[in-house]
Amino acid sequence: MTDRAEPIESMEQLAVVWRAMVLDRDDNADVRDLPGLAVRWADCRFAFWNCVTLTEVGADAKVTRRRLHEAADIMRSKTHAGFLWVFEELLDEAARVALEPAAERAGLQYAFAGTGMAGDLLPIGEPAHRDLTFVRVRTDEQHLRAYADLNSRAYGFPPEDGRDGLVGSALWKDGVYAYLGLRDGEPVTCAATVEADGRLFVVLVATDPEWERRGYGEAVTRKALFEGGRATGLRRATLHATAAGAPVYPRIGFKPNSPVRFFALQD
Repeated sequence: MTDRAEPIESMEQLAVVWRAMVLDRDDNADVRDLPGLAVRWADCRFAFWNCVTLTEVGADAKVTRRRLHEAADIMRSKTHAGFLWVFEELLDEAARVALEPAAERAGLQYAFAGTGMAGDLLPIGEPAHRDLTFVRVRTDEQHLRAYADLNSRAYGFPPEDGRDGLVGSALWKDGVYAYLGLRDGEPVTCAATVEADGRLFVVLVATDPEWERRGYGEAVTRKALFEGGRATGLRRATLHATAAGAPVYPRIGFKPNSPVRFFALQD
């Protein structure tokens, strides 16, 4: 892939996966593909399931300003907070330079940074970690609650917010290859993969902050990739990494393709 092909793939993977996730959360969720914008908004307490994404390829500064205002208007119409995702490589150079001041004028504030990544890396070997045992989230609702709570702790959400996004989900117990890493029987890390348009997408990787920097996140991500790849036969995998998690994934075989900036409504 060359030019903008991989950033486009990264944006489209988000749109495909988040459509499934928010409709799983609420089959009446706001899932629209508008000119230059993809809305994937469950309007639940789990902010990651409330998402608007800029989708225009090669947007100039004028078009980007207009889309930012449109996205902010959509976000203001909702009950619960969420994020605007901007894949920087989809914008032209002038739009990238002007992005943050343009977002501020639209009533948005910078929240955090991420990176789109992909790689033709499957299959991988079955992972192991001397501290961990792995268990798949299936019929045990306690496992799904533990998965939600790990994400809440890792990303600074109240536990009720994470649970509002995941607890009770049928998709996460069946269609998603979601794994917990247990240390002495206690969940300390988690990762999941899901099939998306011919790729295996890595979603909601988290480690309890008390147990970071021990290789747990990498190990459980490898487990989710191994099991998802074995079940689907897919070879290509994609993900969106936070700044904290980004150093982990190249060790598995992922290559960065587009910086992502996240924006929230101004306080």
